[in-house]
Amino acid sequence: MDRFQELYRGDLAAYGDGPVPFLTRCFHYRLRKVQTAGGSLARFWEHFCFRVISGRLRMEISFGASIGKGLCLPHPYTITVNSNAVLGENVTLGKNVTIGKQNRGEREGTPVIGNRVVIGDNAVIVGKITIGDDVWIAPNAYVNRDIPAGAAVEGNPCKVIR
Repeated sequence: MDRFQELYRGDLAAYGDGPVPFLTRCFHYRLRKVQTAGGSLARFWEHFCFRVISGRLRMEISFGASIGKGLCLPHPYTITVNSNAVLGENVTLGKNVTIGKQNRGEREGTPVIGNRVVIGDNAVIVGKITIGDDVWIAPNAYVNRDIPAGAAVEGNPCKVIR
């Protein structure tokens, strides 16, 4: 199986047995196509199609971001992911999530997010931080520090609750 099919099927498998909405399916298809496109003309076409579907969903997920298979977007609207961010496998992003860059200070940079992480609606994750595997980030949380594996996080500023 080629890389595109592995990533695309992994994304669709993250939704379980239920139907995947058409625009969500199109977004995953175009994201994985642009990430695996070979030639410059094919890459240009896939980038154009990806931007059209991203604009329709009002998403700013950069195709340059490193995103593992199994990306799940239950409500795929107004999500922003910086081009230097790293997301592991089986990451779930809620509506209006921002994963961004901090431009100055001791945490200047972008986040690295582990595997099997669930990020609730309206959460903001910024800075050069590491979020471990199996982490749950509550809705409306502001995360700007490292989070250990297996933790649950809530609040602004964030605090580990378990």
